[in-house]
Amino acid sequence: MRWNAILPGRVTGLLATLAVACITGLAGSAVAQTGAPSAPQADCPAPPDHIAAIDHLLEDVRIARDETEARLLTNEMWALWADAPNEQAQEVLDRGMRKRQSHDLRGAIEDFDILVAWCPDYAEGWNQRAFARFIAGEYLDALDDLDRAIELSPNHIPAMAGRALTLMALGDQAAGQAALRAALKLHPWLPERRMLVEQGTDL
Repeated sequence: MRWNAILPGRVTGLLATLAVACITGLAGSAVAQTGAPSAPQADCPAPPDHIAAIDHLLEDVRIARDETEARLLTNEMWALWADAPNEQAQEVLDRGMRKRQSHDLRGAIEDFDILVAWCPDYAEGWNQRAFARFIAGEYLDALDDLDRAIELSPNHIPAMAGRALTLMALGDQAAGQAALRAALKLHPWLPERRMLVEQGTDL
């Protein structure tokens, strides 16, 4: 991967943290069975409306007493973000995530391609494809996906944090830091806070 002005060691460690957070947070989602259909056969229903519940959890995380409490609240948010429109969409999402976790990035992206084409209004499909593309070093494509995820779900904190990292990976430190500050304003306990540079510091 080409990290431009970002220190490789810091980013590598952060990527590991993000991967663990993603896997842990989504551990409660349904797991696709072997032989799941390659593409859905019916129209995708509207995504579940969890906006109010996530906003409430974000209020709680801003007053969390410590990182442990904040992590538990974040896991609750992940369960809502990862709640796909129906069982078939959940299978595609989980299958793609399982492939990404086993380092089959191309296979994961192909599954997320299916998901976003079938359920274009489901923000997590775009966010998960962005994450796989980011790991693959496809930063511009990842940024497009993250913009779409945030458009669909303005308080999607992982997508906001991912957008900050992607901008920094592309060498736009100022925009990346601004995006990170916006995410931390909503969720001050994000592990990405370690990437924050004091304002006024040369980037």
